[in-house]
Amino acid sequence: MEVQAPAHPGWRTALFNRRMLICVFTGFSSGLPLYILFTLVPAWLRSEHVDLTMIGLFALIQFPYNWKFLWSPLLDRYAFSGLGRRRGWMLASQLALLVILPFFGAFNPAFDRWSIAMLGLCVAFFSATQDIVLDAYRRELLLESELGLGNSIHVNAYRIAGLVPGSLSLVLADHMAWGSVFFITALFMLPGIAMTLLVSEPAIAGTRPRTLRDAVVEPFREFIDRAGWRPALFVLAFLVLYKLGDSMATALATPFYLDMGFSKSEIGLIAKNAGLWPSVAGGLLGGIWMLKLGINRALWLFGAVQLVSILGFALLTLFPQDRVMLALTIGFEALGVGLGTAAFVAYIARTTHPAYTATQFALFTSLATAPRVMANSITGWMVEQTGWFNFFLICTLLAVPGMLLLPRIAPWNGDRMKAEVAGS
Repeated sequence: MEVQAPAHPGWRTALFNRRMLICVFTGFSSGLPLYILFTLVPAWLRSEHVDLTMIGLFALIQFPYNWKFLWSPLLDRYAFSGLGRRRGWMLASQLALLVILPFFGAFNPAFDRWSIAMLGLCVAFFSATQDIVLDAYRRELLLESELGLGNSIHVNAYRIAGLVPGSLSLVLADHMAWGSVFFITALFMLPGIAMTLLVSEPAIAGTRPRTLRDAVVEPFREFIDRAGWRPALFVLAFLVLYKLGDSMATALATPFYLDMGFSKSEIGLIAKNAGLWPSVAGGLLGGIWMLKLGINRALWLFGAVQLVSILGFALLTLFPQDRVMLALTIGFEALGVGLGTAAFVAYIARTTHPAYTATQFALFTSLATAPRVMANSITGWMVEQTGWFNFFLICTLLAVPGMLLLPRIAPWNGDRMKAEVAGS
């Protein structure tokens, strides 16, 4: 007798439920402090005539995001307050951000630059801590079939959060003092705090490591024992390589547009409209399509779109100062990023073990963001050596190795076979 895979819920049933609404709030709360650091703070410093070299050094505050796995075992092991292990850490990090974000406005960029840098590092630490626990909470909240859609909604809400410090706060800065701007912007942490107080602790979150040593060692041992050394290395390589080409292609996007003859106003207007919304649409559609495709096939199909979209930048070099080509290039690349990111984050969530969600999720996402740091350090030199057209061809080629690993780490029919085993 043929075993049939369990039926997936309809997209309307999957999309309009309480768990997806929670993912909207987790994404918004997670994205807000990061965009404050990387959008609002640099704009504030530049408006106060801080030199670009100093502003560029503020990129170093991304250190906590890249190394958050170092303290993630503490969040797996310990719980405090009556809210439970996940909600307790969520509330603590969110309240810390609510309190310290307005302090930016208390400093004078002309005299307090290092104090501002230390405050930024503090914000990045609590923001990264919030990311650790929100990722773990989301993994434990969602059903296996909802990982694709739930994580894509989270990522989209994360991006939309950037409109607050990237648009609203900048408009407010033209009409009021920066201290008031930072205070008002910090208040947008309140929806996330309200969510934390209203939701319940996932049942699985009650299972935690018995000792701190277990919290540090067991997540790595479990991952290696589950997969084996060689398959585990393939998975780790995939996490680094899948987004490498796209990350490098977009690392110098704004300087590239300027070199193509576009004005700052053109870039700002076109990039915001042609980039954000296709990315959001791609992420949402990707999550819905994953209900039917499964995560494995989505990695193949969405990864292919992501790869091809890099070639749009190379094509734009042949049509400098063409606004239509600029919009198409940005829009198609954003769509590819939205699709690829939706599948990629869902894969990371699926790869974690429920007993060690915080540590493993933090480790995997740290590995996934590592290419961005490398991209920022070598892409300028590469462009100077090769020119823009050849640079984007190289980025396209660098996207291929991650795709070549898919037969090993995400076989085309892997989701179907798992479903059949579960059904039997």
